Amino acid sequence: MRAVIQRVLQAQVKVEGRVRGKIGRGLVVLAAVERGDGPREMEFLVKKVAELRIFEDQEGKMNLSLLDIGGEVLLVSQFTLAARIKKGRRPSFSRAEEPERAKKMLEEAAEAWRKMGLKVEEGVFGAKMEVSLVNYGPVTIILDRQYGGEND
Repeated sequence: MRAVIQRVLQAQVKVEGRVRGKIGRGLVVLAAVERGDGPREMEFLVKKVAELRIFEDQEGKMNLSLLDIGGEVLLVSQFTLAARIKKGRRPSFSRAEEPERAKKMLEEAAEAWRKMGLKVEEGVFGAKMEVSLVNYGPVTIILDRQYGGEND
């Protein structure tokens, strides 16, 4: 899985002009499921997002997690994160997982965060979406198997 995680003061996702998800303080997670990803990768993403200490404590240090602050998650599927651009000028999306399986895995991730007590809003899988956010910091982190996976 690959994800771009952004710390936000607020965010929302619209589909066809209608707000489908809206959060306050928390994280926007743009996520792509890649071929070969399974429960292990999904569980890693869920745990890492919930426990990543990127919120400021009383001393202004990034020392608190989403769970610590009672933050919210806006999960937006973004298969384009699986793009490969090594050759030519047109991205290849051949590493992206089949839509049905990717959708199921992202739904499982959202449900896992809910079971942790987090408020989770979602975009609409496969739809053209408008995502707006106020990135706070700014803090943006890229998570994938190569740089943030179980081998680190």
